[in-house]
Amino acid sequence: MTELDATDRAILAALRRDGGLNAKEVGDAIGLSQPAAYRRIKRLEEEGVITGRSLIVDRAALGFEVVVFLGVKLAVRGRASMADFERAVVAIPEVQLVQHVLGVYDYRLKVVARDLADFERILRRRIMTLPGVGDIESNVLLSDEL
Repeated sequence: MTELDATDRAILAALRRDGGLNAKEVGDAIGLSQPAAYRRIKRLEEEGVITGRSLIVDRAALGFEVVVFLGVKLAVRGRASMADFERAVVAIPEVQLVQHVLGVYDYRLKVVARDLADFERILRRRIMTLPGVGDIESNVLLSDEL
């Protein structure tokens, strides 16, 4: 386990807000020189604290106005059925997130669609035909700006 001091935590906070910041920008944001910020960021990467940076795409700008979270319960449980389901579900481009969970459902999916008609098409033609799918519960996202 890596011990983090206040400066390390400030670096991580700055990079969580904007993963695209370079060492100079991180240093400026937290009151550190560029070389010192670079060394600390590099150390955090080498120690596995920072494992990568991600790109955030505005789904609405691409025409995806609807987000639906699905709870999926497999009809048959077992390693083979889970592997078949996982292999097939990750191949669906509208499925943005696949989580194997414990509870009523076996999986939680985040699906994006252009509109409700598009979501219905994705649900009927792609998700409901996946190997092993049993029960599905849909929850349409109303707001994520709270």
